[in-house]
Amino acid sequence: MKSIIWFGALIALLGLCGMAIPVFAASQTHEVASVGDVKIQSTEQSTHVVPTALSVSGLALVLVFIGVGVFA
Repeated sequence: MKSIIWFGALIALLGLCGMAIPVFAASQTHEVASVGDVKIQSTEQSTHVVPTALSVSGLALVLVFIGVGVFA
């Protein structure tokens, strides 16, 4: 198989994941202060949103990649 078809399949997988799970959260821990052996840490959570238009565009691009891979 040509590599462009594999690349198209990878983009299709990412596009489908973006449509299935459009919102995900991540957490990050920072050290705020430390005095001797005592450390104070803060955990921040952030939410990320994958736009639906990006997922749909990725799936449309897959058709182009697979078409080029098949006919080239």
